[in-house]
Amino acid sequence: MVETLLITAAAIGSAAVVYVAAAARVVKQYERGVVFRLGRLRGAPRTPGFTMVVPGLDHIRKVNMQIVTMPVPAQEGITRDNVTVRVDAVVYFKVVDPANAVVRVEDYRFAVSQMAQTSLRSIIGKSDLDDLLSNREKLNQGLELMIDSPAVEWGVTIDRVEIKDVSLPDTMKRSMARQAEADRERRARIINADAELQASRKLAEAAKEMADTPSALQLRLLQTVVAVAAEKNSTLVLPFPVELLRFLERSQAGPSPTPPPPPPALAPSDPSPTSLRPTFPTPSDRVTRRTTPRSTSTRVVHVALTT
Repeated sequence: MVETLLITAAAIGSAAVVYVAAAARVVKQYERGVVFRLGRLRGAPRTPGFTMVVPGLDHIRKVNMQIVTMPVPAQEGITRDNVTVRVDAVVYFKVVDPANAVVRVEDYRFAVSQMAQTSLRSIIGKSDLDDLLSNREKLNQGLELMIDSPAVEWGVTIDRVEIKDVSLPDTMKRSMARQAEADRERRARIINADAELQASRKLAEAAKEMADTPSALQLRLLQTVVAVAAEKNSTLVLPFPVELLRFLERSQAGPSPTPPPPPPALAPSDPSPTSLRPTFPTPSDRVTRRTTPRSTSTRVVHVALTT
């Protein structure tokens, strides 16, 4: 009888060990255990640590609660301004409700991936090329909102979405390079024009100050002469007053010539018609010659006939 009891105890102990081994489960810190009993969801998810299930009746499914980094394949689309681009992104998400992540969707990772691809194509069509290149923060927020709305029902929350790269056609790259070069040249010209304007204003102010102070102008002239002489040049250029040149030109030209007086008119002696007949000079006529200098090289002679 004792042997029977020992055998029975050994059998019970062995069964207990087998049962515990079959029922024992360990849930890690970053996991949660969703238990199904006969196909039905049973209770709240199991927390990290040691837990027991009924072998043959319960089935436990562990769900990872860590943030998942999922790259989104490059999507090709046409922007709102009719430019073909290829855009790829990355999605950071995590499970916040293990039960819904298991019950409501077959594979939440695949579902999030497909939703990210369709949302990325949609955001490409609604945006301009300039927005994709320079306003990515706003596009990231819009893309995150588009993915997060349906993902909440799956027990998943989107932590962050980032657009990684925007690929452009070669023709568009060349056009953008030419545009950037033209813009840089325009800015350089504007800066040079502003600098010349400021310099001209300062020079005008300096010229006004020197005009009010002749001694300053003379000092500046001496400084210029000293600076030119210090360069060891064989030719020294000195400023010459323009007023002195004009004075020399006027002195060499001499006084302006005066026009000659008109010749005296002949008074008729007889108002009769016979006095209108032409008269011719005779040998007894006295010829008076009067000369008037017109210039230094020519003379004009006026002849007056007297009777």
